[in-house]
Amino acid sequence: MLRPHAPSFAVVVVLQVIGAVAGLAPLFAVIEVGRALLSPGPIDSNRVWTAVILGAIGLFVRLVFTGASSGLGHILDGKVQLSLRRELARSLGQAPIGWLSRRRSGELAKVVGDDVAAVHPFIAHAPGELVSAFVVPLVSLVYLLTIDWRLTLITLIPVVLAIAHVPLLMTPARNRAQEDFDAAMGRIATSVVEFVQGIAVVKAFGGSERAHRKFLTAADDFVDIFTRWVRGVSAVAAGMQLALSPPFVLLVVLIGGTVRITSGDMAPVDLLPFLLLGLGLTAPVAALGHGFDDMQAAGRAVSRIREVLGVGTLPQSARPASPQDNRVELSDVRFSYDDDGPEVLRGIDLVLEPGTLTAVVGPSGSGKSTLVQLLPRFFDPTDGAVRLGGVDLRDVDTRELYRRVSFVLQDVRLLRASVADNIALAVPHATPEEVTRAAQLAHIHDRILALPRGYDTVIGEEVKLSGGEAQRIAIARALAADTPVLVLDEATAFADPQTDQAVRQTLATLRDRTVLVIAHRLETVADADLVVMLDEGRVVEQGRPNDLLAQDGRFAAFWRTQQSAVADDSEARGQVLQGDLSR
Repeated sequence: MLRPHAPSFAVVVVLQVIGAVAGLAPLFAVIEVGRALLSPGPIDSNRVWTAVILGAIGLFVRLVFTGASSGLGHILDGKVQLSLRRELARSLGQAPIGWLSRRRSGELAKVVGDDVAAVHPFIAHAPGELVSAFVVPLVSLVYLLTIDWRLTLITLIPVVLAIAHVPLLMTPARNRAQEDFDAAMGRIATSVVEFVQGIAVVKAFGGSERAHRKFLTAADDFVDIFTRWVRGVSAVAAGMQLALSPPFVLLVVLIGGTVRITSGDMAPVDLLPFLLLGLGLTAPVAALGHGFDDMQAAGRAVSRIREVLGVGTLPQSARPASPQDNRVELSDVRFSYDDDGPEVLRGIDLVLEPGTLTAVVGPSGSGKSTLVQLLPRFFDPTDGAVRLGGVDLRDVDTRELYRRVSFVLQDVRLLRASVADNIALAVPHATPEEVTRAAQLAHIHDRILALPRGYDTVIGEEVKLSGGEAQRIAIARALAADTPVLVLDEATAFADPQTDQAVRQTLATLRDRTVLVIAHRLETVADADLVVMLDEGRVVEQGRPNDLLAQDGRFAAFWRTQQSAVADDSEARGQVLQGDLSR
């Protein structure tokens, strides 16, 4: 990712080197002025003014070149961040939809936003700080060695002591503590988001105490982890700061210089360079130490970015084939989310004929959602094959597949765009009449007209739709795509009974399409041409609804349970209504 920007990095480093070396000129000027003033005999004014002028020039050069280096570094940082975000967008755009569906949107948003931003210190500041940390001490050392190599070694004692503390900041225990710290911060953020998003439910059902307790538990956990982290690093950090502090550096230089002067091995005036440049030796190292945590944070952020960039795409056939018709066939399909994980689907054999509506039913965790997600190729089966028109989906070009298969999931995602753009997402060149027709079929047209700007209303800015309204927008989107195969994962879960009935009537008119739907409502099941009963990843029964009821097997038991639940719900609603009327 950084290789294309290598020339710019080189320019940043060169500018910083020039600025860092020029920054030593004022110190050298002070040294020369001091020597001129302390030398026996008359003061050489030319020597003094020459040193002052050269020092001023060096200061000016430092300001210009370090400013240019910093400015170019920040421009380069902007380019790198833009490049990273584009690469992440490309990677996420090509990632399997199944992989995306198993990640929280906040988790991916953090990678694209916060983690990319965390790279800023590494790009914009690290090159300059690293150059200063090596070039300034190197030039200073060469100069000091020409004066007295023994006192030079003594002057390096604070730097050596500070550097000796660095490995203590990189121990496995320290890294684990930092990971625990990040995880604790994440738990606090998650508990806050969950509490805020669910505040209405919490208030309605009196669960505020439990909700607060969850947040307080996360906060207490963070405090404990943070305390351990601080205790583990405080002694090391204090030792580094003490070693690099100006009083300690001056004390070491004065003691060493006193020994050298009293022994007659060094002139008193030669102590001045060590007092001035000794502090210069420690300043870059201290700056590097202050940015150590930022560098570590950048390293962890880069690891998460690389993880997303490393997500592979579903394999594409080198010789894609075109389906002959809209017949869907699943042959001995098995699937597990992880290579060593349990099988979610176990030997599914199923045929969906064109122009039929197939309802998938079963208890929670039976594999219904996984089954319907194989048809739009969110995942590839671990074993077996899913065929469309006689062609394995793995041999169908992705664009061709989504021209034939559209889907509506229970967890609807709408773009921050106009209602019309959301409906026409799969067919951006759709006419307003076609968009309106799809909305009418999804029974959302009247609600759209009631919005502030009708079909031009921006979702998420000018209006926030309810769950049922968002699902009907998604259904309109699928209908506008006009694909011959339609997959619905409880697409009317949040709709009221009247809307659900209207949408079912619309689906009943789509007899030219192959429709696969996860169904919980009895009305949807009764309308199906074929019912598939799943349990523990296997098809335990399949057939027409009336035939399965006559068999009095698993589906019949499921039907009776659903009828009982509906009856109980209706009775409860009636009692509430009667109570309201009596009052």
